[in-house]
Amino acid sequence: MIMVRKSKKNIKQKYSLILWLFTILFLVLAILNLIFVHPVPAIFYALLCLLYLPAVNFFLASTIGFTIPIWVKITLGLMVLWATLAVGDLMEMFEAWMLN
Repeated sequence: MIMVRKSKKNIKQKYSLILWLFTILFLVLAILNLIFVHPVPAIFYALLCLLYLPAVNFFLASTIGFTIPIWVKITLGLMVLWATLAVGDLMEMFEAWMLN
């Protein structure tokens, strides 16, 4: 029984680390978009960053009794990151800078 509790705790810690990495990543993308591109995508990334904060997850669970599943957050994060790096204005700007 103790081993089951420890393994669940380790899994929650790993998911928490992944969510914090997504939070930091989208916050950096928001700042870069604000500086180099336009405020609108920066606002989108900042709001997306809030979605990954564990405190927001706790707030949602305590107020409305609903949380977004972790697999949905990770899938959404990977899709948005792929779209950002594939066709985003920020990436095009850095590619043009690197080629010159």
